[in-house]
Amino acid sequence: MHALVIAGGDAPAPIDATLAAAPLVIAADSGVGHALALGLAVDLVIGDLDSAVPDDVARAASSRARVDHFPADKDATDLELALDAARARVATSVTVLGIGGGRLDHLLANLLLLTHDAYAGLTVDALDGATWVRVVRTSRTLPGPIGSTVTLLPIGGPARGVRTTGLRWTLTDAALVPASTLGVSNEIVESPATVSVREGVLLAIQPTAGAA
Repeated sequence: MHALVIAGGDAPAPIDATLAAAPLVIAADSGVGHALALGLAVDLVIGDLDSAVPDDVARAASSRARVDHFPADKDATDLELALDAARARVATSVTVLGIGGGRLDHLLANLLLLTHDAYAGLTVDALDGATWVRVVRTSRTLPGPIGSTVTLLPIGGPARGVRTTGLRWTLTDAALVPASTLGVSNEIVESPATVSVREGVLLAIQPTAGAA
C-alpha cells in the first residue's frame, strides 16, 4: 500500500493523478492545509498541531480524518510521527511532500530521517518542488528526461558496490564515501536509469526529474 505524507514545509505543487490516488494520506501538522489545498481526502492528521490552522484540522476531521494530537514536548518531529504512522498502517511505500520550508536544519533533518533504519522496509521518496529524492537501499529505477541531473549521496557511512546504468558516468562496483563529491551531478543518458548498492544507503537526488 502506498502512503502519501504531506509535511508542513513549502506548499507542494499540484500532483499527478497517481500520487493523488494514494490509498493512505497522512498530514503532518500544518501539512493538513497543503493536503486540503491539493484536494486530498486526509485519513490522518498527526503532530503537536502548533502550526496547523484549526479550521483546516476541523475540516479534515469533519470528513474522514482521524486526528492524533501530540504534546509539544516530544522526542520526534511531526514528520517522523507521520512516517511511523504510515509504517504502522502497513504501508509498503511512502512519498513525502512539503519536505522543505526555508530552514536548512529542518531540511537536512528531514532528508536524513528518510534514510532511518526504521523505514528500511519501505520504498521512500520525497518530492520537493520539481526535485525527486529517492532512498536507495538495494536498487531503484531513476526515471527522468535525457540530460537531467542525478546526484548520489551516501548516508550514514560508505555505500559500497554501487552500480549504475543509463548514466553518463557509469559506476561499477564503486564505493561512495560521505563528504566525497564523486556522486554529484551525474546525467541521465538513457531513461530510465538505474542505481543499485550492495552495502549502505544512498540518496538519489533528481532536480527537475519529471514523472515518478
